[in-house]
Amino acid sequence: MYKAIVFAGTTEGYEICRFLSENKISALACVATEYGSHSLEAGDYLKIQAKRLDEQEMTELFHKELPEFILDATHPYATEVTKNIKSAALASGISYIRVLRAESQSQNAVYVETAEQAVEYLRDREGRIFLTTGSKELAAFTTLPDYRERIYARVLSLPSVVEACQKLGFEGKHLIAMQGPFSKEMNEATLRQYECQYLVTKDSGKAGGFQEKIDAAFACGVIPVIIGRPVQEEGISLTECKRMLAKYFFCEGNQHITLLGIGMGSEDTLTIQGKRAVEKADLIIGARRIADAVALPGQEVFYEYRSREIVDYIQNHPEYSNIVVALSGDVGFYSGARKLLELFGEASIQPEIICGISSVVYFMSKIGLSWDNAKIVSAHGKNCNLISLIYSYEKTFAILGTADGVAELAKKLTGYGMGEVIVYVGEKLSYPDEKIFAKMARELTDYKADPLSVVCVYNPEAEPLPATHGMPDEVFLRGKAPMTKSEVRSVSLTKLKLDENSVCYDIGAGTGSVSVEMALRASQGQVYAIEKKEDALNLLKANKEKFALDHMQIIAGTAPKAMEDLPAPTHAFIGGSSGNLDKIIDLLLAKNPQVRIVINCITLETVSETISCIRRLEESSADKEWESEVVQLAVSRAKNIGRYHMMMGENPIYIITVQAHKKEMTL
Repeated sequence: MYKAIVFAGTTEGYEICRFLSENKISALACVATEYGSHSLEAGDYLKIQAKRLDEQEMTELFHKELPEFILDATHPYATEVTKNIKSAALASGISYIRVLRAESQSQNAVYVETAEQAVEYLRDREGRIFLTTGSKELAAFTTLPDYRERIYARVLSLPSVVEACQKLGFEGKHLIAMQGPFSKEMNEATLRQYECQYLVTKDSGKAGGFQEKIDAAFACGVIPVIIGRPVQEEGISLTECKRMLAKYFFCEGNQHITLLGIGMGSEDTLTIQGKRAVEKADLIIGARRIADAVALPGQEVFYEYRSREIVDYIQNHPEYSNIVVALSGDVGFYSGARKLLELFGEASIQPEIICGISSVVYFMSKIGLSWDNAKIVSAHGKNCNLISLIYSYEKTFAILGTADGVAELAKKLTGYGMGEVIVYVGEKLSYPDEKIFAKMARELTDYKADPLSVVCVYNPEAEPLPATHGMPDEVFLRGKAPMTKSEVRSVSLTKLKLDENSVCYDIGAGTGSVSVEMALRASQGQVYAIEKKEDALNLLKANKEKFALDHMQIIAGTAPKAMEDLPAPTHAFIGGSSGNLDKIIDLLLAKNPQVRIVINCITLETVSETISCIRRLEESSADKEWESEVVQLAVSRAKNIGRYHMMMGENPIYIITVQAHKKEMTL
């Protein structure tokens, strides 16, 4: 016994059969001919019957199999067949469901109700005709004058069909025997090849290739003559049918999900592979602008950009078999695909990934610059320390996120002495109103750009980031304020173990030599230089500007009070504590119990104070493993005395490292 009997023969019918089979629901597919069965694949859960049935035969079949549903997915023009199926289902007391093909609407087209009316419209008009209504309607068009020369008829490639058409006088190049589906491009090629002025078609909906015909006609300047639906039917759509079946039979779904990068948004930058994925989809998901950019007429769309909501919707709608999640740009370039993939992984879903043309590839090609040696970042909704990157890289590409993004960037560049660098600006990339230009930064301080503009800043005077710790002391602006010397700085920063995202405190910053090197290492993080002395604060500001360290913030005041409102640090360097070492360390640990601290001590008293503090922490925190290290560093420098060199010793420095780690639990 079958759960459902499907009268197929159409794309909708084939899709329903596939859906039932994949969800292990036993079904019988009824098609009129062996030819119609070629698009179906029989299996354990799907059987195929290729035979024309009259109403009596249908009734007998329904009484024998007693299915729970009769699904009528026959062609919209098969009115007599639909009538018989419905009557037989009613007589058998079985639920009948009519699955309708979505009706399309086209502007600038001629609508008629019958083939005869189409003939009358064309009778008094000159021009060649591309006829795509099928072989059954051909006879009506033989009444047109010179129809053998005017009409190019496309029909199924069956011997019986070809023979019938030849008997009507359609032969040679005027008879095109081909099996669909036909793309827009294929239809265009046919229209142009035969120089047609009219295209005659039935409104066969999306599945019948209707839209591809209409789009091709408009592209070629051809007038579509559309034969409308013969009757107004009641029923449900393919999606509604699958949704009903999924709910009734508790289907879990067997879905193919595609994460598609659509490029910048214009149809012209969607890849061919992407277009094919969209054409196959029965659901498009994405933010409104992105989904609307790719969705085809009549295609179902779910507007959503939040990852969790997208995954939940897919899991709760097993009726959709082929789902495309549309994402801007490329899925691997600052894309929402990253979070989606994490959530899909948790749900044991393996989506297909189709790349798109990213804004960086498109834009850099437009301005004629290579991007393989550019620094590529996004400033959209995040702090990426763009100024520091521009200072250090010859080419820096960035996605901006606000209308004043270009102006604010230009103001900062000018303020840091880089007003002469060239800023390439790109807005509404790939769209008809695309705007791309280049100006010096100082010329853009008042510019209002599109919120999602991109820039590439070209700085031929860029200063590459140093490869090692311990920059020469001479590169810093100094004065009388104390400065941590190069060798001590190098070892201290090595002990800190910074990364590019570190949030750093430099407590007792002095001239800022440690702050500057911190900021160069933590290029995507943040540095807070805390200093109380006025002369040192001025030097800090000067060194910040010299190295264009926009992510280095100077905090005037005495620690720990000056630290109270700062965000939690990942790393802290203490070069001077003003007698408040215990309180400073306690506040650092309160902000982040795993903060890594490096302390420079000159006097033995400070060393003793630091070690006592560490012991206190170890004794009071039995749930933590404490890492501590004391290194004594003595540096001597050679001094020229005549033709001799004499080593002159610097004051020895004690470098103390401390960090708490969570204690491993043991059974």
